[in-house]
Amino acid sequence: MRGITKRWVFNTFGVILIILFVLVIAFAIIVQGFYYNGIFQVLYGRSTELVNIFSDTADFKETARDYIENFPDKELMELMAIDDKGNVFITTTGFTPDNDQKMPDYESALKSDDYYADWHGSLSSGENVMALTNVIVDNNGNNVGAIRYVVSLEQADRKIFIAISAVCLIGLVILFFIFVSSTYFLRSIVRPVREISSTAKKIAQGDFDARINKFYDDEIGDLCDTINYMAGELGAADKMKNDFISSVSHELRTPLTAIKGWAETVQLDGCRDTKTVEKGIGIIIKEAERLNGIVEEVLDFSRIQQDRMVLIMDNLDILAELDESIYMQRERATKENKHIVYDEPEILPPVLGDRNRLRQVFINIIDNALKYSDAGGVVNISVEQVDKSIVITIADNGCGISEKDLPKVKQKFYKANQTVRGSGIGLAVADEIVRLHKGTLDINSAEGVGTTVTITIPILEPEAEEPEESDETKE
Repeated sequence: MRGITKRWVFNTFGVILIILFVLVIAFAIIVQGFYYNGIFQVLYGRSTELVNIFSDTADFKETARDYIENFPDKELMELMAIDDKGNVFITTTGFTPDNDQKMPDYESALKSDDYYADWHGSLSSGENVMALTNVIVDNNGNNVGAIRYVVSLEQADRKIFIAISAVCLIGLVILFFIFVSSTYFLRSIVRPVREISSTAKKIAQGDFDARINKFYDDEIGDLCDTINYMAGELGAADKMKNDFISSVSHELRTPLTAIKGWAETVQLDGCRDTKTVEKGIGIIIKEAERLNGIVEEVLDFSRIQQDRMVLIMDNLDILAELDESIYMQRERATKENKHIVYDEPEILPPVLGDRNRLRQVFINIIDNALKYSDAGGVVNISVEQVDKSIVITIADNGCGISEKDLPKVKQKFYKANQTVRGSGIGLAVADEIVRLHKGTLDINSAEGVGTTVTITIPILEPEAEEPEESDETKE
């Protein structure tokens, strides 16, 4: 027994047990008080009649003998007559009185102003009794004798024991049902928790196909659904990570193969063919730049993941950065028989941003637009000011993005189209850079129609000029 079950037994069940124990003790005290008080009232009622019986105290012994011999309740209680010396001279039992038996009630009655006292306890024989003594005095207040009533408490104790036993039995039945129902309830918690723990260990070890059976439609069931959902998301993320590693490996291998091949060609040629050497060096430089771009993209993503990307912010003309990004892609577009249509506005307000990072975003989006467009495709780029923001729209008429892939394209490692080169982190990096500029990057697309990317960057707000002090203020 451990864990939740152990805590429940020591906490909840223990508290219930203590409460029931206290209730039983209280009930026992109340029942005993009820029975004992009833017996005392009977004894006290009998003692009050002595005032009339012993109105004449001149012949106490004779009156006492007559009272005891004619006492009607001999079967219920024992009656004793005590002389002024403290010796019992007659009882209702008919046996020789035992003057060695202690009588605490008699001794207390002698000292009492009311001339009576009660006591309950055990006799020398071990019998539990209740006794009440009423001292008889003459007109001068002198002790002439006493009458003592003694009742055995065995029958009362037996009834008290039966009542307490019945209550204890009821308490045990209650505890039994509480234990059974609570055990069932605890199992309904412990079993799912154990399965959750077991499944979570499997998930932690990389088994993302592990699932938890949903036992109940409650908070535990919600937890099972959440962990199953988490496992699915981790599995998807793991798959995207593996695809990313595979994609980056392929992306790195392609330029490395070209660099190695042309380097070997130039080496074997011995620099005799100038054109071959120039072509090879050009390809090596181009592929080295491509490798550098891939590495930088991965490093940028790592900085974003560790929240270490630092922007060098400055006032800049966003049109100049966009122009340069388009210029860098025009030659490629021409080679691939694709067209970039750019309607450049005359002037726009400056923005506060990192010129290299914004240019990186523009190049990435334009590169994607060309990458996913067929030969003859058109990429339309427009810029305008909307309220206090610069809105840049880059739209293509390429293959588009399916409805199920569209919400995920900005997630890390996610690639909607596995047939096209790319690492799957370019959009994630671009989206984070725009977010760090307090802007937004939105993507709308329809499969077979094309994709539109809208980048919104806030313009640089001029600082509010401080009002000049008036002559009166200066004075």
